[in-house]
Amino acid sequence: MDAQTKQDWMTIRRDNTTSALESAYEEGLTGFTVASREGKRITLAQGGTFTEFVSCSYLGLETHPALIEAAHQALGVVGLHLSSSRSAMRPVYLPQLESLLGEIYTGCGVSVFTSTSSVHLGVLPLLGSNSLKSYPIRKRAHWLIDKTAHASMQVLRGILQQFGEVSRVQSTDPESMSVALKNCVDRQETPILLIDGIGSMSGLVPIAQLSRQLETAGGYLYVDDAHGISIAGLHGAGYALAAVDNQLPHNMILAGSLSKAFGGAGGFVVVSDPQDIPTIQSLANPLVFGHSIMVPMLAANVAAARIHLSDEIDSLQNSLWNNVRLFDSLTHNRLLNAGVQSPVRGAFFETEEDGLQACRILRDNGILMFPVFYPIIAKGKAMLRFAFSASHTDQDIRQLASSLNEVTRAGLWKAIPAQMTTA
Repeated sequence: MDAQTKQDWMTIRRDNTTSALESAYEEGLTGFTVASREGKRITLAQGGTFTEFVSCSYLGLETHPALIEAAHQALGVVGLHLSSSRSAMRPVYLPQLESLLGEIYTGCGVSVFTSTSSVHLGVLPLLGSNSLKSYPIRKRAHWLIDKTAHASMQVLRGILQQFGEVSRVQSTDPESMSVALKNCVDRQETPILLIDGIGSMSGLVPIAQLSRQLETAGGYLYVDDAHGISIAGLHGAGYALAAVDNQLPHNMILAGSLSKAFGGAGGFVVVSDPQDIPTIQSLANPLVFGHSIMVPMLAANVAAARIHLSDEIDSLQNSLWNNVRLFDSLTHNRLLNAGVQSPVRGAFFETEEDGLQACRILRDNGILMFPVFYPIIAKGKAMLRFAFSASHTDQDIRQLASSLNEVTRAGLWKAIPAQMTTA
């Protein structure tokens, strides 16, 4: 098939997507409109109060009094927004936040973006173009994108090809990784592997092992640890940094999120040498041509960072993992990610209709979750994703486990491993 007739990724996705998600919307099984909430109990605009296992705020910090107070104060001091790129004008909270993140990631360089996706869009072209002095490129970059890497990286393939060849790999398969890296070395290319630290739908990636493999091949490891930030590591620095003993290797770059367990909004990059930060802040497209995070959220981020640097973060992490362990024990480790240090669990269904029927049973029992279909998992299948939080109570966890037992009794669920995909 030539370039004129080859289908683009969006056409492939559109042509393979069924009506399952649309049906879920129509039945009120997802796409919830929240009128109010108290802890993990949410009241929907269309009526009804439920316990939600949807939010990725894994520590419950988005309702912490310190964050709410910081946002209120910022409204009175600065207002809603400073509509300007950071190079022209910035709120006082931005340098405060970057300074605090610098304490969390000691010895590294940190820069804040409006989202993790913006980090990818801003930093990867700099990396591929040999613009970051601490990450030199040999003859040319060769991008190795893990097949389960987040869609915000997958969608950049066309941009990344301007800086080098793009290949998709299975990073958890040592043999295929060795072949891919040897190919790069033989061609005098610099391999750059793009991965998730903790997948939003799948499990963990062997960060330390991959970093060593890349180092041997003269390459770099770029980790989107959006779901791992705050829930693990010293000062909540994240799963990826904890996996390398809280010391960022010289060949590794972290992309983090402030919008999930961190409790606020935005994203950030961590590089091994602070000397690369001026380059990032002066050349990264989203920073040059975009505005900063909305002022109240930026102030809330500062308050959240201070909590991360206190003992409170340890208590919140412990509460989260206690909840996760309780759920695994009650469900006998039958779900995707069971026994793994991830706040996400998944129940996989052989058909989309089985998944939808399971959603109905759970909703009737007062439980809301996130049902997913193709392109997130294999075509024709369904998975119910449950996101756990430090804010869930024992009763919440037990109610979910009991409801899943009801799904099993209905003959809908046999605990088959999910088949992940990325269009």
